[in-house]
Amino acid sequence: MKNKFFLITAIFIFVIIFVVFYKSLQDTNIYTPNVKINNKIPLFSANLFYLDEVVDSSNLFNSNKFYLLNIWSSWCVPCRQEHSFLMYLSNNKALAIIGLNYKDTKSNAKFFLDELGNPYEKIIFDKKGINAIEWGAYGVPETFLIHKGMIIKRFIGPLNEKLVKEIESSIR
Repeated sequence: MKNKFFLITAIFIFVIIFVVFYKSLQDTNIYTPNVKINNKIPLFSANLFYLDEVVDSSNLFNSNKFYLLNIWSSWCVPCRQEHSFLMYLSNNKALAIIGLNYKDTKSNAKFFLDELGNPYEKIIFDKKGINAIEWGAYGVPETFLIHKGMIIKRFIGPLNEKLVKEIESSIR
């Protein structure tokens, strides 16, 4: 009788533990940023890359111009792949490209820009990645099309020819 009670108790405890673990596998705790299209840009303060001064996002995106915020890093291989598309877009006078250098060192980022060219009007230096979280970025590269303080489109991953055409048609 004692052995039967112990066996039933052990099976009951095992079933409860199994159910708890199974349920926890179904429920993810991964943080998913929540920046949606047609939302206002996040309000933040950040250090500029070259000037070592702090700028507010309200002053950075302050005109009726179209902006492209590109989150990049020198260690990011897809960032290197998309860079020629950013250089092409930098020739468009209706568009200002703002870079957000993510979890990088200034020396590596400067070397990257010296080697491939600088398409950015201004660069935000985000050494700890806090500003990228404010934007809801999943990683690098990630790009946001902004107009009148609103996020119009979001591009996760590297820009390509198709996305460049989409950007150009949006700003016409």
